[in-house]
Amino acid sequence: MTDSIARQPPKALLAQKLSRANWTLLAIIATLAGAGVLALYSVAGGSFEPYALQQVLRLSIGFICIFATAFIPLRYWYYAAFPFFFASVLLVAVSADFGVAVKGAQRWLEIGPIRLQPSEITKIALVMALAAYYAHLPKYRISSLFWVAIPVVFIAVPSLLVAVQPDLGTSVLIAAGGGIVMFTAGVSYFFFAAVILIAIACITAVFQSRGTEWQLLQDYQYNRIDTFLDPSIDPFGAGYHITQSKIAIGSGGLHGRGFLQGTQSQLNFLPEKHTDFVFTILAEEFGLIFCLVLLSFYAAIIFLCTITAVRSKNRFGSLLALGVGGTLFLNFISNVAMITGLIPVVGVPLPFISYGGSSLLVMMFAFGLVQSVNIHAERY
Repeated sequence: MTDSIARQPPKALLAQKLSRANWTLLAIIATLAGAGVLALYSVAGGSFEPYALQQVLRLSIGFICIFATAFIPLRYWYYAAFPFFFASVLLVAVSADFGVAVKGAQRWLEIGPIRLQPSEITKIALVMALAAYYAHLPKYRISSLFWVAIPVVFIAVPSLLVAVQPDLGTSVLIAAGGGIVMFTAGVSYFFFAAVILIAIACITAVFQSRGTEWQLLQDYQYNRIDTFLDPSIDPFGAGYHITQSKIAIGSGGLHGRGFLQGTQSQLNFLPEKHTDFVFTILAEEFGLIFCLVLLSFYAAIIFLCTITAVRSKNRFGSLLALGVGGTLFLNFISNVAMITGLIPVVGVPLPFISYGGSSLLVMMFAFGLVQSVNIHAERY
């Protein structure tokens, strides 16, 4: 970090930090958030209660979080990376014993009026820890077996803890996010080929274990797989969500049925329409073209994260920006693939658009980190 910045008066320092922030990135995030508020207003039948108003309040806190995080020098986030990661893993472990169970999964901690989902925090905490790990690891050690095993343990522990909650979808996203950081750090392709082979073996074991004493997944998770392969086998049970989602998307056509005119949303045919299936509401009411524009915004965010990583001469900052961009990609592509039937229903919220607290604020914090890279990492 340059000493010249620190010597400047506070007003000049603030102005310089603001000038280095990526305002295009903030504008895109605000646009996506606005689309989310619009969808939540529609979900409630044209009312700000109970979803849209709460979402606006959370977004307000989220944007404050972005600026507060961005103004903190990047070196402090480097020092905080490992403590933050270990604290998040501890919270995940605590939630397994003392958490609140919702719809069969014990994922949340209640702290007074606040309900927190630690696994969402772990997604970003793991990215921070791995970015810090590889920031000063010599290149000749990056693909050495011992030095590869350490981040693998970092990834495996929270992933397994989340998987037993059970929350297989989030567990896979945590592991994949960690894998993205390892890949961008330069770990040999050989290790990723090995992971693919192990994944194939695990998938085989999952199917072979069904109906045995050592069954690896819960019954409802197998039902999701069955429904993914053929939604018509249980159209009013396990296949109901995806069937209604496809109907809504199809009825929207190119230009949509119109704001507040979606039959699936307004007549309550579509479950979880304010969280996991909120993008379906936008597809039905505003159509395919509108949704493609939103998806292009997500692509633009990932592009801007990549540009930030390339411009930064700070390795921690580069890996952090790429890790955050990769995490965003995993979340939004999983949600869109889920609602269109390309993957089983896994309960992944759509970043910046779905109604929620933990997932939204953690994602805002993550992009505050990206802004911190823009503002503080050496680029010249």
